[in-house]
Amino acid sequence: MLIIMILFTAMWGFGSKDSQAKRKARCQSGLQKLFISMQIYATDSSGIFPIVTNATTSEVALDVLVPRYNSDTAMFICPGSKDATPPAGESLLKHKISYAYYMGRRAGLPSAEALMSDRQINSLSKSNYQQVFSTDGKSPGNNHHKYGGNFLFTDGHAEETSALLKFDVIIPSGVVLLNPKP
Repeated sequence: MLIIMILFTAMWGFGSKDSQAKRKARCQSGLQKLFISMQIYATDSSGIFPIVTNATTSEVALDVLVPRYNSDTAMFICPGSKDATPPAGESLLKHKISYAYYMGRRAGLPSAEALMSDRQINSLSKSNYQQVFSTDGKSPGNNHHKYGGNFLFTDGHAEETSALLKFDVIIPSGVVLLNPKP
């Protein structure tokens, strides 16, 4: 009986590949919904997504969205992570969210650039085939265990990638990648 339980948990439990694939799809949808509030913020702010001087985590930069642009704080939590959902409309500063944020991006650019992603392993630029998310399911960068994660782009589309990046994400001058609190 114990062996059956262990096999069942490995195949269909929280960290299983199938389970995380479903959570990644819900995560992608949530990121796209979050983009709407970021787009409205940018419209009110001369086309600039949230910028907070001296921000060191994504919670600090994205807190300006709550509650004016988004009171649904559940959107800031990845369904694949084990992060607790902050109470609706409450400041993100008191909580931990699941997403990294590329602070300094502008809306309406001709090319889509990374705007947000699942928590990453570090805050450096990354090229194709470089590690961006956890490969062993351990922190950091493990929102979806060892099965990669999602990126949200400045045009509102989201893409899934494995733990090894499928595209380049270069951080230009004036843009800072902020991971959430550890």
